[in-house]
Amino acid sequence: MTLGLDSTVSLVAPSISKRLLSPSQPLKLGIMASGSGSNFEAIAQAIADEQLNAQIQVLIYNNPLAKAAIRATNRGVEAVLLNHRDYGSREAFDGEIVKTLQQYDVDWVIMAGWMRLVTPVLIDAFTDKIINIHPSLLPSFKGINAVEQALASGVKITGCTVHLVCLEVDSGPILIQAAVPVLPEDTVETLHARIQIQEHIILPQAITLAAQG
Repeated sequence: MTLGLDSTVSLVAPSISKRLLSPSQPLKLGIMASGSGSNFEAIAQAIADEQLNAQIQVLIYNNPLAKAAIRATNRGVEAVLLNHRDYGSREAFDGEIVKTLQQYDVDWVIMAGWMRLVTPVLIDAFTDKIINIHPSLLPSFKGINAVEQALASGVKITGCTVHLVCLEVDSGPILIQAAVPVLPEDTVETLHARIQIQEHIILPQAITLAAQG
């Protein structure tokens, strides 16, 4: 298959969104975000459009200036600030996250632009029920600055990946990927913007896929 420079392609069957079976009961989601919250918005809109049978129980954010909190408030979702700077260790921080998620009766944890490494404290509390979105075609370009890494490497195609979270960074089982071409004139900003368009499409689909097991 040839990928044109102005096209994108999901690395799952094109009809997957039509074949996904919604769970009989709404999934109870806890979303974690550190920045603008565009993926939070995509999930909330998918729920509103009845493309995702879920409800957002709580948004946890660690950056006091994160715009994700404003998006949550506008959607009527409780936003809880847990500033990582207030905790003496990653484990203590994750312990408070677990406590908060449990208080809000969360089933699935969605890391939607969460810019902190997680520890076994969180992973073990929600085994195989933590989902992350990453702006590259994993296993390429793990960790921070994935878009910058792609541009620096000279690749012609990058994209985004939704995967289950394990202890090793950006290494859990892959649920869905979408490919995005790298254009000759791309900057970090333009490429990241096109990747985000695909993130907003595949993340709600991946949540349903994960719930199906």
